[in-house]
Amino acid sequence: MTVIAAPATLPATPPPPRAPRGRRTEIGGARTLVSPASLRSRRGRAVYFTVLGGTAVVFLLVFFFPLYWMITGAVKHPTELALPTPTLYPHSFHPESYAEAWDELRIAHFFANTVFYALGGWLFQLAFDVAAAYALSKLRPILGWLVLGMMLATLMLPASALLVPAYLTVADVPLVHVNLLNTPWALWLPGVANAFNIYLLKRFFDQIPQDLVDAASIDGAGRMRILWSIVLPLSRPVLGVVSIFTIIAIWKDFLWPLLVLQDPEVQTLSVALSRLSITSQVALNELLAGLVIASLPMVVVFLIFQRSILSGLSAGGLKG
Repeated sequence: MTVIAAPATLPATPPPPRAPRGRRTEIGGARTLVSPASLRSRRGRAVYFTVLGGTAVVFLLVFFFPLYWMITGAVKHPTELALPTPTLYPHSFHPESYAEAWDELRIAHFFANTVFYALGGWLFQLAFDVAAAYALSKLRPILGWLVLGMMLATLMLPASALLVPAYLTVADVPLVHVNLLNTPWALWLPGVANAFNIYLLKRFFDQIPQDLVDAASIDGAGRMRILWSIVLPLSRPVLGVVSIFTIIAIWKDFLWPLLVLQDPEVQTLSVALSRLSITSQVALNELLAGLVIASLPMVVVFLIFQRSILSGLSAGGLKG
């Protein structure tokens, strides 16, 4: 009689070990500056939070203390500001200095000038920089790489090295021989050639799939229609970043408007405040109040759109 042996049973697979309660398991092996094991120890947590708190305090003092000093100095009395020993908080409160600065320094007039220059510069830079970046990215002209390289080479030069040739160009525009001093064009036209904005836009345009552009061309869309209907709607994040950077740069610029806007009636707010602090008898608290008013709009804009700036700079691809 034939005996059939029973098949051997495989040993049961032991269940995976359970993670200890109260501890986190690492997935993916991500590397961090401080290991989770160090943070689980009492000494590691103490060192980590001490360093983090110290760094936060240093950044707070470096970046926010000048703003605090300017805002509180505007509500102090001029005699208190002139004391040899500075006071960290106002001993006398004079909020009326803001209203006096608004009237006596004619801040409304120079504020309107600055808004006009910022909006005009934003429109010109956005139009020309988008066109240049689109041409270099999608049209790909002959020697486009050389043109882009020459644009990027201008970023290696300090801005002060270009002041004299730029001023001579604006004072006597080549070929047409027109003097643009004391006109908005002295601010708008030099600002159009912004190599950083062009490079930022080009890098984003490069991420747009070429298949979309080719499909639109097959359907009969021209170059301008592709730019307006496909490229620009997909580029809203980077367009927002470029817009914010452009407006902030024009608003806070001081040296170039000081050179090209010599007529007091057409000066920007920062240049006008600097001139008034020298040529007229302005109280120091009123001057500080004017500086607070001048800086407040851009601080508010940055705080509102800081997430848009970070997301636009980090946007490097498209989701399908």
